[in-house]
Amino acid sequence: MAEGVARAAMTPPPPDPSDPDGEGADPRRPRRAGTFAAGPLVVGAVVVAVLAEPWAERLSGLAALGAWRTLLVSIVVQGVPFLILGTVVSAGIGAFIPPRVFARILPRSPVLAVPVAGAAGMVLPGCECASVPVAGSLMRRGVAPAAALTFLLAAPAVNPVVLVSTAIAFPGKPEMVAARFGASLVTSVVMGWLWIRWGRAEWLRLPARHAQHAPGAGRLEAFRRGLQHDFLQAGGFLVIGAMAAATFNVLVPPSVLETFSGSPWLGVLVAAALAVLLSVCSEADAFVAASFTGFSPTARLAFMVVGPMVDMKLIALQSGAFGRAFAVRFCAATFVVAVLCCVLVGGVLP
Repeated sequence: MAEGVARAAMTPPPPDPSDPDGEGADPRRPRRAGTFAAGPLVVGAVVVAVLAEPWAERLSGLAALGAWRTLLVSIVVQGVPFLILGTVVSAGIGAFIPPRVFARILPRSPVLAVPVAGAAGMVLPGCECASVPVAGSLMRRGVAPAAALTFLLAAPAVNPVVLVSTAIAFPGKPEMVAARFGASLVTSVVMGWLWIRWGRAEWLRLPARHAQHAPGAGRLEAFRRGLQHDFLQAGGFLVIGAMAAATFNVLVPPSVLETFSGSPWLGVLVAAALAVLLSVCSEADAFVAASFTGFSPTARLAFMVVGPMVDMKLIALQSGAFGRAFAVRFCAATFVVAVLCCVLVGGVLP
């Protein structure tokens, strides 16, 4: 009898279904505070660096520092409004929408829920910065990861604002708008189905229910807590991605890229790689793609399809929200699928 009681005392308690991260299962387990604290620290460090840059430029005599600061600030300023939109929607979903709503809207089968989530991406105008916190909030509310990830990829790529900007950037070429819409939607749906088939739960670190940490808190307080956490966390990783993109823009001269534009296959790969490194917002990347006059239409299509799904900002944001193991695998697979879809769709472009 005493032996059975001792064995029961040594057995860890079963996981709590309402606590997917297990943070409430064991009070001795350390919380993941590093990522939360990293956001304000990174933002503060960059603010100091930007303010001190004129002094550093005069001291070093490097004009490239001024260009780097300008690019960094432009990327951050471009992404912050949509990041705020995404975190507001994310916090609103977590605080005001009960999980049963999504159970009624989405099909129970993840295979059918994936294309529905892809089509839902046409509703929310926003860039890739907004899609990550929204996808995390959907997962917290019980949406299947495959459907949430499909929405993450589709929302910044097929929404009306992006399609209208593409039509303006390519006047008289409606086929470019149709090609971008088709290749982006197919890529997002295929990635959702691939996650169902080969994705593993241990790769994906589900976001914690931070709005639930204050027992008895009202919905507005839960909304405030969720908004504060998501914005501080995602803001830091947005700055990290912007720093990487600005560094690439400064260090790599345009003449290096022009050597690859003449080759059809290399042009597609180079344009796709540029989309990752330049990290242009999805609402503006069509105008950048239109300026690549030396590249083929398929290469310019690859730039517009890959960018909203895989860029330096997204890699950093996904690493912070879902873990590095997930971001490396998911972004690499998305890059390959997006390029293949662009090659297939681009084959019919004139």
